Amino acid sequence: MKKHLFLLLIALLAWGGEASAVTRTRRVRTSGNPILPEFHADPEIMFSHLTNRFYIYSTTDGVPGWGGYYFTAFSSADLVDWKHEGIVLDLGTDQVPWASGNAWAPAIMERLGDDGHYNYYLYYSGHDVKKNRKSIGVAIANTPVGPFYDLGTPLIDFRPEGLTGGQQIDVDVFNDPVTGDNYIYWGNGYMAVAKLNEDMVSIDTTSVKVITPPNGTLENFQYREAPYVFYRKGIYYFMWSVDDTGSPNYHVAYGTSSSPMGPITVAEDCIVLMQEPRAEIYGTAHNSVIQVPGKDEWYIVYHRINKNYIDKKKGPGYHREVCIDRMTFNPDGTIAYVRPTKQGILPVKPKLPKK
Repeated sequence: MKKHLFLLLIALLAWGGEASAVTRTRRVRTSGNPILPEFHADPEIMFSHLTNRFYIYSTTDGVPGWGGYYFTAFSSADLVDWKHEGIVLDLGTDQVPWASGNAWAPAIMERLGDDGHYNYYLYYSGHDVKKNRKSIGVAIANTPVGPFYDLGTPLIDFRPEGLTGGQQIDVDVFNDPVTGDNYIYWGNGYMAVAKLNEDMVSIDTTSVKVITPPNGTLENFQYREAPYVFYRKGIYYFMWSVDDTGSPNYHVAYGTSSSPMGPITVAEDCIVLMQEPRAEIYGTAHNSVIQVPGKDEWYIVYHRINKNYIDKKKGPGYHREVCIDRMTFNPDGTIAYVRPTKQGILPVKPKLPKK
């Protein structure tokens, strides 16, 4: 009898331990994926040193023909809890006189001016009414959430010399921490780069260069769109999307360079992020990257196709949702493969300098 009571006590203690472990697990707060409500795509993430918050700007999705016409912003202190900050730029109004819609793929740059105040430059593509094709514009604000004021005319409304196809979309901007110079990247079907002038609203046209990685296939690194550039430990990393945005095969590849203007050496294991159909995760691509301030801690923000719209008849290319996962590096500096998740990430805490 005593033996049976002893075994029952052990079982109860074990069950209690497991229950406590489950309870503790349930209390762990993660971002979950997707991290934004409804449909959003082409996410651009930034940390603002003015507000000490993270911001995501994206294409408003869920509209046939990629017909969204405004950009919204979401902010977070920890990359887990996100606050809707409202519309920051509306191409459906006279805010942007040169464009009629197709508000796609924004990029953001925070810059501290000589006067000690921050300015924010929002770069994006829209449908150019005058040329009846896509062009790239820029709008300026003195806070991360605007109001943003458009330049009034496109910043880039031409294809680089020698090219006959491809759209002027999917812009990225990059500040080189080594030289302090600023660069702009863009292109669908090609990857182009140019130096931004000091005013941040014009480019050095003599510096325009096509740096598309050659010889890729849809199975590995054939460049389609969505260039993204960042710097870590002496290496310039270039990321881009492969295949069509409505394809389950849509994925992220990367290469490196010793210069922000290339040439790009494609990584041996070049695929960074790809679908996980067993987990019903499809079309993972068009990314940006964020480093937690003060730490060598990195995250990739990307969109995926909503699993209920994967059928081609349902418009998978414009039913996308924004996700985030941890991104790590191997000892040799190569990017470790990112396995997309449903749980997302734990809260982060920037390490900020004391004021």
